[in-house]
Amino acid sequence: MDRTQLLLVGLPLFLFISDLVQLFTPPPQKPNSDHHHHHHHQPPPVIQQPQTLEFPTQKTGGIGAVGIGNTVTIDFCSSCSYRGTAVTMKNMLDNQFPGIHVVLANYPPPLPKRLLGKVVPVFQFGVIGLVMAGEQIFPRLGIAVPPPWFYQLRANRFGTMATTWLLGNFFQSMLQSSGAFEVYCNDELVFSKLKENRFPGELELKDLVGERLLTQRQAAIVNSFQSSIHIVVCSWKCITFYVK
Repeated sequence: MDRTQLLLVGLPLFLFISDLVQLFTPPPQKPNSDHHHHHHHQPPPVIQQPQTLEFPTQKTGGIGAVGIGNTVTIDFCSSCSYRGTAVTMKNMLDNQFPGIHVVLANYPPPLPKRLLGKVVPVFQFGVIGLVMAGEQIFPRLGIAVPPPWFYQLRANRFGTMATTWLLGNFFQSMLQSSGAFEVYCNDELVFSKLKENRFPGELELKDLVGERLLTQRQAAIVNSFQSSIHIVVCSWKCITFYVK
């Protein structure tokens, strides 16, 4: 047998014998874990949460509680898209004068303009009805033959109706607008757009309302002091009268 054949036969025999030795050899004993391994049970770390200090809440305002018991009324033109400006002024006054009551209301136009505003829709529907059924309306009015302008309007009925509707809405909006932005503090006029022809600034309105509230508070203190003096004088007179 040459070397190659010996290698091919001897290698499987060696592997077979090594497997038999490992099969019949007892496994080694495991070391005792009590003597070699010491488990230290540590308590879980305690996470300390930072303590927050509570401070009393403070109201940020321009003049504090001077707004309590006072009312500011803003009358504005609702058809002029002044509501956004009125809401902005209301929020500013609420922040600067905590406790104040701000009322938003519509400022109506004068009576003649309101009456004309009621006539415009009647005119619109009258023209549209005349264009649509003028041939039946004129005989009922005693006019046998419609006038020439009726046929001109009838020739372009859709253009006539659209123009009547758009112009009527424009005039109605113009008649309903008053252009007003009036500010009252406890029923006393503070600012008038009709007189100034402009809107008030936020700082300007804050100063005007603050001055009016301060003036009214000083007047109330003076009246209360005078009333107290009057009561004291009357009491002293009564005491001296009974003593005599």
